[in-house]
Amino acid sequence: MTNDLVSDMLTRIRNACLARHSFTEVCYSKLNISILNVLQSEGYIKNFEIKPAENLIKILLKYKGWWIKKPLFSVIKRISKPGQRVFCGYKNFQKIIDVLNYEQGIAIISTSSGIMNHKKATKLKKGGEIICYIG
Repeated sequence: MTNDLVSDMLTRIRNACLARHSFTEVCYSKLNISILNVLQSEGYIKNFEIKPAENLIKILLKYKGWWIKKPLFSVIKRISKPGQRVFCGYKNFQKIIDVLNYEQGIAIISTSSGIMNHKKATKLKKGGEIICYIG
């Protein structure tokens, strides 16, 4: 049993994409559901469905190409960890994550208005905890 369900989910998604699986299953939590909503709206995954009887979430993965499957991202990295939380204001997202300066990928931020990507958080002028980076 793992204590950090978010990093477990990100690792399972990364490993399933590298192995070119069509889906993966992760443990259910409200934070995982919120992160998956952001990933689905940004187009990194196809869909996800909740299995309440088994306490699991089934994630359908999305790839580039129809013959040779390539993942839509090259990096999934957990920024804020249970032992070291990383908080940031909306003006400093690019300073914390250097790759955001080049408009590559998204950062998922936990704000007072909910979990959203860094672009939406900047528009709303909301800072918060940087959960992960996907690029």
